[in-house]
Amino acid sequence: MIHPSAVIDSTASLAPDVQVGAYSVIGPEVDIDSGTVVGPHVVIHGTTRIGRDNRIFQFSSIGDDPQDKKYGGEPSRLEIGDRNTIREGCTLNRGTRDGGGVTRIGDDNWIMAYTHVAHDCLIGNDNVMANNATLAGHVQVGHHVTFGGFSGVHQFCQIGSYAFLGMFSAVNRDIPAYCMVSGQPAVPRGVNSEGLRRHGFGPEQIKNIRRAYRLVYRDGLKLDEATQRIAEDVAGQPELQEFLDSVLRSTRSIVR
Repeated sequence: MIHPSAVIDSTASLAPDVQVGAYSVIGPEVDIDSGTVVGPHVVIHGTTRIGRDNRIFQFSSIGDDPQDKKYGGEPSRLEIGDRNTIREGCTLNRGTRDGGGVTRIGDDNWIMAYTHVAHDCLIGNDNVMANNATLAGHVQVGHHVTFGGFSGVHQFCQIGSYAFLGMFSAVNRDIPAYCMVSGQPAVPRGVNSEGLRRHGFGPEQIKNIRRAYRLVYRDGLKLDEATQRIAEDVAGQPELQEFLDSVLRSTRSIVR
């Protein structure tokens, strides 16, 4: 299960069925759970915990020091959940003291080649990050988000669940849930209707989300007026709660 050319620190903890490919290096304080496959030429540094049934492809760098000039070697960690696919050449960095000390990636994410996840990012479940997608430090991502190739996100931005970032999008503000954006800088392009349908949203739910989107982006209302109108509809249209919450918790202002 472990290629003889792999270098594994004696303090690393690997489940008995973990596979490690040729010339991979696994350092101290690394914990890898059952069913995970580490390809050849992968470097994993600690403190890093990797869950079950992940697949990590060649030349990825997992859990190395954060690329932050303020980082002074203090303890920090990277946590990766279950069933993630991490393709060739990805770089996933540990957290920093100023950002809570942890970078966290959830379950069932599809992370394509040369993607970068910087320090202190918090990523949910079932997201797709196409080739060369880049997250700066402290970015927060919900669930079921699609990042187009070469899309980039400014530090401290928040990306709501079910959002869609077009190819080459340059994101410098928060993206509410359900929204599609593209451009440099990225601007809203409508509701991610196809993505919602694929995740089981019905026609009436999508219609309600579109109406809420129009209140924020098309009807000329002030943002607090739009959110008040949406809040009045949430009881009968619970699908609006995700959209409303993502707007209200924005710290960098939402894309406009």
